[in-house]
Amino acid sequence: MAAKTTSDEVFLRRALELAGRSVGLASPNPNVGALLVGAEGKLVGEGFHTYQGVKHAEILALEQAGDQARGATLYINLEPCCHQGRTGPCTEALVRSGVARVVASMPDPNPLVGGRGFTRLREAGIQVESGILEEEARRLNDAFAKYIRYHLPLVTLKAAMTLDGKIAPPTADAATVDRAGGPAGGWITSEKARAHVHELRHRQDAILVGIGTVIADDPLLTDRSGLARRRPLVRVVLDSHLRLPLDSRLAQTAEDDLVVFCSFAEKNRKQRLEECGIQVEQLLPASADGRPELAAVCRRLAEREITSVMIEGGATVNWTAIDSRVADKVFFYYAPRILSGTGSVPFALGRGFRNMSEAAQVKSWRIDRVGEDFLVEGYLRDPYLD
Repeated sequence: MAAKTTSDEVFLRRALELAGRSVGLASPNPNVGALLVGAEGKLVGEGFHTYQGVKHAEILALEQAGDQARGATLYINLEPCCHQGRTGPCTEALVRSGVARVVASMPDPNPLVGGRGFTRLREAGIQVESGILEEEARRLNDAFAKYIRYHLPLVTLKAAMTLDGKIAPPTADAATVDRAGGPAGGWITSEKARAHVHELRHRQDAILVGIGTVIADDPLLTDRSGLARRRPLVRVVLDSHLRLPLDSRLAQTAEDDLVVFCSFAEKNRKQRLEECGIQVEQLLPASADGRPELAAVCRRLAEREITSVMIEGGATVNWTAIDSRVADKVFFYYAPRILSGTGSVPFALGRGFRNMSEAAQVKSWRIDRVGEDFLVEGYLRDPYLD
């Protein structure tokens, strides 16, 4: 028998839906939605936060409710703030409004808040409850949690592969680039899965690939979800020796949204790239082959207020992300195909882990059907705990 859905859960689901509207519009702030419910379950105010709009979700809901906020219940996916930032503390506005009860899905991972907002509300005589739909709320703001706690972006490793873990056919068969936008060797997953990838890109502040992927596939690396976003998706390329072709689609479409990280920057080559509107950043090499250190790249991106990065690289970059412990989360799309063959390209190419006790463990995972394919989503590291 299915568990009974409470009215609190129904209203919190609405708050989460509102928070979902802020995706792409709130970063580097969290995605927050709020609604005020008065007597007999009447909705009297709601809102969601956008960075450019400045006002927090609960303030927008209070303004819409006016005097009807007195005695009402606030439903919100994240604990109200109690500190001075770009705006004043939301807790004080709630206290002044006469709200009687606050139901939140989760505490704020921001160390400046971290339960203090709930404490302030309780001290003012407001009833506070939390923990309903917490898992959904945590997933919605996992990038904010990583960024606000460690000043580093949440790194998601995305890959599309066959059931036997292959991301491309043998390189000899993958030499021809599909200029219509497909990868070398052809698509692995279905059109519906590829559309879902653009929804994932919409949630990100940046997307990262290695130069090998650029040369092989000539990708655009854009957000084609059609959804509004506050700032362009930053396209990042790891390119040790600045081999990025000037006639590539990336170079041809660069508008201060393309960053190339290199280890060796030949002066004339660097100047030519920068003349195309490409930002070039040089880092010390992290390995014998001269690749920039991925952790250092993430630190540089965090300085730009990049809270989330999705890696869509090749086998070498995938292994580096796992081996260096940079990857926090995985999105693996599996197509019901078996490519096989020793020449086919595996998901990750490197020394590998020596035994099962060392293997990277995916936690809090779930599986969803996406068209003909299925998606495995999970965490290598919990941004709220690790």
